[in-house]
Amino acid sequence: MSCGHQISAAVLAGAYQVAERLGVLSRLQEAATRVRELIFVDATGRRVASMRTRRTDNREVEVPRADLSAILVEAGRGAAEFLFDEMITQLRPDDDGVDVTFDRQAPRRFDLVVGADGIHSGVRRLAFGPETDFVKPLGMYVATANLGVPMERDDLVIMHNEPGTAIALHPATGSSLAAFMFRSPARIDHRDPEARRELLKQAYRSVAWRTEELLSAYLAAEDAYFDSVSRIRAASWSRGRVTLLGDAASCVSLFGDGSSSAMEGAATLAATLAASPHDISKALARYESAHRAVTRPRQRGVLIASQLLIPSSRLAITLRDQALRLLGRR
Repeated sequence: MSCGHQISAAVLAGAYQVAERLGVLSRLQEAATRVRELIFVDATGRRVASMRTRRTDNREVEVPRADLSAILVEAGRGAAEFLFDEMITQLRPDDDGVDVTFDRQAPRRFDLVVGADGIHSGVRRLAFGPETDFVKPLGMYVATANLGVPMERDDLVIMHNEPGTAIALHPATGSSLAAFMFRSPARIDHRDPEARRELLKQAYRSVAWRTEELLSAYLAAEDAYFDSVSRIRAASWSRGRVTLLGDAASCVSLFGDGSSSAMEGAATLAATLAASPHDISKALARYESAHRAVTRPRQRGVLIASQLLIPSSRLAITLRDQALRLLGRR
């Protein structure tokens, strides 16, 4: 997905260790979904293939993104100051720090500014340049909304594909969500409600299964998400005393790995800063070198993931389903 948003966040092995060190693992497990399997259905709702959604049950949890954010904020309250309903409007870095101008608060000075504000990062724009220099759309879009549609099981995600489109129902943790993922060469402003409405209606105009019902509910929802699937390409994650973290630096996949990558990256950044507290440039270089080794293969995997979730032709759908059925027999 456009990695700033997922139905839920996958906390994988590396991030799992971070959660253990933070002492929040038990809370994450309490908030986790019960999903273990993704099933693919035909136009009548008949199951045609399936795949496990977890690589392992021992070192992985899937948590609604809002719950993950709340748990991490609560864990950090004793060590960090939080300013909500605020944004940075200007950055003036020099050799010793960064002068930061806020929208509402008085200006302040910091030793280091970390832009961890998502794929449409305002920090990246202010410090590095316009978004178009870094965000590379991959010809796909994602739309999600909490619809509360009843589901018989809370351990299954249900997905229907037709060429270039996918529609899925996810049980979440009490109120189900719908996701629309589709291929399109169109370039629209993801913030324009009329443009995204028309693009969705065009993409799903002849898609079967429960599409008409779910799309109507999505279009009527007050809190709905829509964005392009994109990849971030930045030659460097740091510019002086400003650095990037998470989706702002490296959007990685369609499977919710962005949150895991951000947690791992934050731990790596903290470790390199602790090791070189008087040489921030060295610490930032070590952070980027180490964490790029983690994100690089995940970025390469996004196109493979898209072929699995959004096959571009009916033949590709058939081959995907056959391959999954063969794997399921092993």
